[in-house]
Amino acid sequence: MILHLGLFLGYQLAGEVIARSAGLPLPGPVIGMILLAATLIAWPKLGHRIEKTATAVLSVLSLLFVPAGVGVVQYLDQFGDIGPGLIAAIIGSTILAIAAGSLTFKFVARLHGIPDETPQ
Repeated sequence: MILHLGLFLGYQLAGEVIARSAGLPLPGPVIGMILLAATLIAWPKLGHRIEKTATAVLSVLSLLFVPAGVGVVQYLDQFGDIGPGLIAAIIGSTILAIAAGSLTFKFVARLHGIPDETPQ
C-alpha cells in the first residue's frame, strides 16, 4: 500500500514539475492524473494492482475537504460582501453545465441516429 501511495504522489509530483517548468495553465495534480490515466490505459495490470489502495484513498477522500471548510469559515465575514455574487455564479454555472451536457448528449445521440424521446 505504501508503494502505491508513493506511486500516486510520484505522478502528482511529475505533474507539478511539468506544470511549473512548462508554464502550463493546468494544475500539476490534473497533469499527474492525466499521466496516471495514460499509464493505466497502457498497462491495465497496474490498475488491478493499485485498485485496493485507490479504493481506500477514495473512501476517506471527504477528509481532504476539511481544510477547505476551515478556509471558508476563516473568511466568513467576507461572504457578506461577495456572497450574493458567489451564489449567483455557482447557480448560473451549474445551470449552464447541465444545459451544455444535455445539449451535447442530444447532439451525439442525433449523430448516432438514436431517436429523440423527449416528451413534447
